[in-house]
Amino acid sequence: MRGRTGRWSRFILIPLTHNLMHPTLPHDPRPLAGETIGILAGWGRFPVAVAEAVRRRGGRTAILSIRDHADAALEPLADVHGHVGVAQLGGAIDFFRRHGVTRATMAGKIHKTKLFGRHAWIHHLPDWQALMTFWPHFISRRRDNRDDSLLAAIASAFDAAGVTMCPATDFAPELLADEGVLAGRPLSAGEQADVTFGWQLAKELGRLDIGQTVVVKNRAPLALEAIEGTDECIRRAGRLCSSGGMVVVKVAKPRQDLRFDMPTIGRGTLESLRAAGATVLAIEAGRTILVDPDELAEFARRSGITIVSLCDEAGAPQLRTAA
Repeated sequence: MRGRTGRWSRFILIPLTHNLMHPTLPHDPRPLAGETIGILAGWGRFPVAVAEAVRRRGGRTAILSIRDHADAALEPLADVHGHVGVAQLGGAIDFFRRHGVTRATMAGKIHKTKLFGRHAWIHHLPDWQALMTFWPHFISRRRDNRDDSLLAAIASAFDAAGVTMCPATDFAPELLADEGVLAGRPLSAGEQADVTFGWQLAKELGRLDIGQTVVVKNRAPLALEAIEGTDECIRRAGRLCSSGGMVVVKVAKPRQDLRFDMPTIGRGTLESLRAAGATVLAIEAGRTILVDPDELAEFARRSGITIVSLCDEAGAPQLRTAA
């Protein structure tokens, strides 16, 4: 181990430790005492996990499911529930205000590719609030359409209506990944080198607000995430590198807005790794959300995938030695 850490002095491995999927980072223990928390729910299990956490803390849930995205499992977790189109921003604001929501969160993926399909604006039919909010982005083209730009515009519209958009981890902090080897074996020296290389690429990709994920092998970039999302990025790398053995790195942006678009890992992510033949997933400790962590650990173990959660130190990954 000494030779390995000497060679990679900025990336230090701790011994393999099991059952680290439950974070030990400090969490806000305050109960919600009946407060109604709004959840604007997109695709995936993440909104379900947030709703469960709100209810555990004694809160009520006003869940607004985005059509063609949200999981039907949300409805039993809702004190009040509704549906909204992806471009019905005014409808979403009205729903939350009508049910007394002053704090809300966005959880789950929005399939951005739907916004760039043929006749997308006709299909999704934006309401007046959405039209005014997104006019500079899609019509006059005075502003760009990067994720941060669009999501910040949505948050500003909610704020102006008296609904504060908060990070989902304000209500479910236990979902944040702790530091450590979360599943699998310790990394080889070559895998460490790939993680360090991929980490720097991913941070630069995030700085440009393009994506969060890169796939590398032997310090060669195979796939970089853009509008297609993490899963398709990983699967594309698998098609390009049929021999497998790739390293996937997914990190937060250097100036990550914690209210939305936090890196999120669910079972689907690991299914994509397995399908592509990737063997390592490196994530950022304290800035990555783990959905159903026990299931992730078991799936990774059965699939031969190592999950390692690292701290960012001046743009490089570091895993501190155990005390």
